[in-house]
Amino acid sequence: MSKDAVKLIANNKKAYHDYFIDETYEAGISLAGTEVKSIRMGKCSVKESFIKMEKGELFIYGMHISPYEKGNIFNKDPLRVRKLLMHRYEINKIGGKVTEKGYTLVPLKVYLKGSLVKVEIGLARGKKLYDKRQDIAKKDQRREAEKEFKVKNLY
Repeated sequence: MSKDAVKLIANNKKAYHDYFIDETYEAGISLAGTEVKSIRMGKCSVKESFIKMEKGELFIYGMHISPYEKGNIFNKDPLRVRKLLMHRYEINKIGGKVTEKGYTLVPLKVYLKGSLVKVEIGLARGKKLYDKRQDIAKKDQRREAEKEFKVKNLY
């Protein structure tokens, strides 16, 4: 894999449904034992995870990395809390935004960038129920338009 190659491991589609994503950031993640091998095999999920700021550091909770099948005593707890690695100025900027009312941090993607494991973080605001309904209606309209276009091109 080249240095700039990106391989998507896990995608949090539910976050895009539940939140308005205002900004995105890239963070490294502190991994231990055989977790990198499990991630390379695609055994990672961020569906129910969230990010908290504690004492000037970012931590991801609920990120599931399955134990490596060929590992032994080096396997770690699949749901352990992991530290995110970012520059101090980025953490301070994010911290300032999170203190504003209505903002939260959600993990959007986990991917391999070259040989490094990265997490895309979204600075997000929660959607109301009517916003979710509007998004679903737009998706349905787009899907119907694509369906009609395909049918027209067949004849």
